[in-house]
Amino acid sequence: MRLHSHKTVFVLPVLLFSTLLAVPCASAQAKIAVVDFQEALLATAEMEKAAANLEAKFRPRQQDLDKLQQELQGIQQKLQSADAATAASLQNEGQRKQREAQRKSEDLQADVEYERNGILQGGAEKMRAVVAKLAEQKGLDLIVDVNNTLFAKPALDLTQEATTAYNAAHPVAP
Repeated sequence: MRLHSHKTVFVLPVLLFSTLLAVPCASAQAKIAVVDFQEALLATAEMEKAAANLEAKFRPRQQDLDKLQQELQGIQQKLQSADAATAASLQNEGQRKQREAQRKSEDLQADVEYERNGILQGGAEKMRAVVAKLAEQKGLDLIVDVNNTLFAKPALDLTQEATTAYNAAHPVAP
């Protein structure tokens, strides 16, 4: 009985959704397209430049972290051949550097993620406007993200057009 009621809960929204789609389609043919929103956005010149700038901005901190990791490896190697008195000192230094590396790594990751999210959010707003304009130009009734679509004919895919239109609308200075 529980399984049956679970199916009813699942089937009812599907039937309702398909009925809603059928109503507008009865009077006119709906024009639909798909776009891989994330792919279209990340392929834009603006996002590629932003990614390169982000990498360059945080490269010194990453290099500092890499250097700290190398120092930790050096301490580990020294520990293997150290006497008892030296080993205790090396372990303390290693623990201190390990905590420092952990903190720096977490800070770096948080800072990169924060800036990346800000860049993507701004780009996503611009891409939504570009996709809406494409829909208007092509007389489309609906554009669906391909990642939420089970099947779409390749001819319906506007991903490359969206990237091209974004690049035209938001040119990047060299």
